[in-house]
Amino acid sequence: MSKETLSESLKLRPQPIRWLAGLPAALFLSCLIASAQQATDNAQAQVTNKDPKAASTSPQKPTASFADKIIPSADDHYRIGPGDILDIRILNRANLSRDNVRVEGDGTIRMPLIEGNVQAACLTETELSQELNKRYLKFYRNPQVDVFIKDYRSTQVAILGQVNEQSRFLLQRRVKLLELLTYAKGPNGKAGQTIYVIHSDSAFQCNKGELSKEGVATGLSTYKLSDTMKGDAHSNPYLENGDIVNLPEADEVYVVGNVMTPRTIALKEPITVSSAIAMSGGLNKDSNTNKVRIVRQEPGSTTKKEIFVDLGAIEKKRAEDIALLPNDIVDVPVSGTKSLLRSLIGGIAPAVSQMPVRVIP
Repeated sequence: MSKETLSESLKLRPQPIRWLAGLPAALFLSCLIASAQQATDNAQAQVTNKDPKAASTSPQKPTASFADKIIPSADDHYRIGPGDILDIRILNRANLSRDNVRVEGDGTIRMPLIEGNVQAACLTETELSQELNKRYLKFYRNPQVDVFIKDYRSTQVAILGQVNEQSRFLLQRRVKLLELLTYAKGPNGKAGQTIYVIHSDSAFQCNKGELSKEGVATGLSTYKLSDTMKGDAHSNPYLENGDIVNLPEADEVYVVGNVMTPRTIALKEPITVSSAIAMSGGLNKDSNTNKVRIVRQEPGSTTKKEIFVDLGAIEKKRAEDIALLPNDIVDVPVSGTKSLLRSLIGGIAPAVSQMPVRVIP
């Protein structure tokens, strides 16, 4: 592969199908690791020169090296799949080497002298090289087989919903959910707390055993956004061919009535009635705090019910601060007596101001 072709294949392309390649990061990490190792060696040499006894007698505690923490895992390596195009080179055996070997739909390839098909799908380049090397030991002493992926075509994933950039991606290495979110420029302000990963039944997948029982049974896995964003291992799985990641819009609740700023609130986290009112700027004057109304529609029904709460009792911890459900409407009423008094004053004051003024001597 020429330098120009390699450089072109490693770019992250903003076309309808975008490419995720890992080689530039690997090169950077290799340099970083080498620098860190050199610094460690220098430090150890200085300690030895200053105090040879200390260097020889002090116990060496096994610690995770810098490289162990940052070097990509072997699981990140791209695994060959149906549709990929391979170049296979066998040293000094030009008659056996093959260009443009297409991986068939069942994940296999054919090679000269080898009886039957060779399973290529779900193997890395190195693993397939080793497998072919074993097969050719039957015919040659110490064969040297190299496999190169010429064209990546097998692994596509997509992300849609409440992210800043919806897109499809053609992968050149394995990618985890959190990394895909970063390529989509993260969740937007409307995103809820649930991530759905829809698994394709028809796509060729190598790691179905890694799916949860729920994912196997329904073809759908769910994760909590906040856990994924923290890199929690259980909420940050590797994505497989055909996976579609959907980040739906958050459910909403509505705060209306005698509050400073009536508004719609995204239900990203559990919110109570007092919190929702506080997020709306608090109460206006003359609010009836002992009869705040929550209008709630029962799930699967067209009927609605009303729940009345006493904010004063909640503040004194004498009543439960009710957690709101999706589509709840919180209505803060005006106090009836105070409202009547204000309306009377509002009607009398203009009339008095228009009456003639008489002087009492």
